[in-house]
Amino acid sequence: MVTVSDEIRKKCLVIPDGSGYDTSLFTIPVKYANFLKSILIPNGLVKDRTHKLAVDILSSVPNTKSLVVLCVLKGGYKFCSELVDAMERYICSCEINMSIKVEFIRLKSYHNVSSTGEVEVIGLSNLSHLTGKDILIVEDIIDTGKTMTKALELLKQYSPNSVQCASLLLKRTDKSCGYVPEFLGFTVPEGFVVGFGIDYNEFFRDFPHIGVINEEGIKQFAV
Repeated sequence: MVTVSDEIRKKCLVIPDGSGYDTSLFTIPVKYANFLKSILIPNGLVKDRTHKLAVDILSSVPNTKSLVVLCVLKGGYKFCSELVDAMERYICSCEINMSIKVEFIRLKSYHNVSSTGEVEVIGLSNLSHLTGKDILIVEDIIDTGKTMTKALELLKQYSPNSVQCASLLLKRTDKSCGYVPEFLGFTVPEGFVVGFGIDYNEFFRDFPHIGVINEEGIKQFAV
């Protein structure tokens, strides 16, 4: 069991080890009905937490006129869509003079016997246009944190005004490098979590809740 630090407790909801709701209490698509162990985070809670993150993010950049959102594909698309919609509504309701530009990227890691791993940002032809901009990277889940740490180091080479990260989930694992994003929805136990954009071999992205796949599901959807 990995201990949750005070830093993490202050910025997100902690989903305890061994927690989860019985799947019979939810409407589950037939194609996934027999392949989920439990529902970890219901859709309504995911959305409500995302809306709060939207307010926190905008409050952190009170003087910016433009925010560049880098959505990490594929898993981050659903969280990013919900987050940006919430930010746009808040901007409109509070009459804030700010625009949001969304770019879609992929983070590709390289590992070999002589390297600790380098990261390539795919999707932006010219990273130099990020110079002087306020950047928000939106990710679905942080696992070890190594890829995001490398990506942040790369982006900072282009001298943005600010660069922050919002992640829906942070997995508790003893393999973590210690990285914690500035904005975080939930911290979850180590395991196979799926849903709300997060997949298992391209399945479950369309599942509305965040659940835990069972052993039968791992075998059923194995590549």
